[in-house]
Amino acid sequence: MKIRAYKENFIGALTPQYGREEAESFFYLVLEDFRGMKRSDLALQPDLTLSEEETPQWDFVLAQLHKEIPIQYILGKAHFFGLVFQVNDHVLIPRPETEELVQWILNISPAGPIRILDIGTGSGCIAIALATHLPDAEVFAIDVSTSALRMASGNAQRNDARVTFIEKDILATGNLDQLFDIIVSNPPYVRELEKAEIKPNVLANEPHLALFVPDDDALVFYRKIADLALGNLSENGSLFFEINQYLAKETMDMLEQKGFGYLELRQDIYGNDRMVLARKLQWSNVERRTTD
Repeated sequence: MKIRAYKENFIGALTPQYGREEAESFFYLVLEDFRGMKRSDLALQPDLTLSEEETPQWDFVLAQLHKEIPIQYILGKAHFFGLVFQVNDHVLIPRPETEELVQWILNISPAGPIRILDIGTGSGCIAIALATHLPDAEVFAIDVSTSALRMASGNAQRNDARVTFIEKDILATGNLDQLFDIIVSNPPYVRELEKAEIKPNVLANEPHLALFVPDDDALVFYRKIADLALGNLSENGSLFFEINQYLAKETMDMLEQKGFGYLELRQDIYGNDRMVLARKLQWSNVERRTTD
């Protein structure tokens, strides 16, 4: 069968479930993974065919997508900040919003040697992206999951990034034992009451340990990390969070109460309150900013 004919069958089968645009994006992700081809390549070679060996592989992907398995888990990899990361159901799939957080950190990072800590690293996407773009930085990454750290370590090797990985339960950590210029975290922040807003394929497949927090203690990780940052940030060091869009005010209020002197809230590409920068400064008044 010609690939173009299979494409129409593939997209047509998935459109009722995902919509045509997303179904089409799945097809081209698989095409690139299986054949190393992009959309333009197929347009220039309309007569290419699938071999007898290839067809079952495509059919398997189609069947998995019908079961709402995320395409990144099916292919075993995800793209993030121009890098490729292996992923499985022990780690969250990297999101575009988190790329914005990484870019913000890069924009404010001082030149020269600095020390960075990523708390709750998962696939390692934040730590590895920062290490790749800040070659003079010493980057550390913490996670409570042995399986996640194994995946993150492999991703660092594949992307030729120098990151020191540490297995640690941050909620049970009393001190970080050294100073950092930047601490960043995208911790669990989805409340149980928000499960109805989560896509079924995320809810059924991605690790709940990395997603959910109790309704009555939604900022548990943020408070703990803020306390650690107060004691383990260098002078004028920066704390970055990815946050729950519904809890921006609560998060900012908590950071102000902890003693951070400068707070900045930014929205993501979808217009949601998503990222916070906090600095402990010796000012009499707290400065708070919101940036679109």
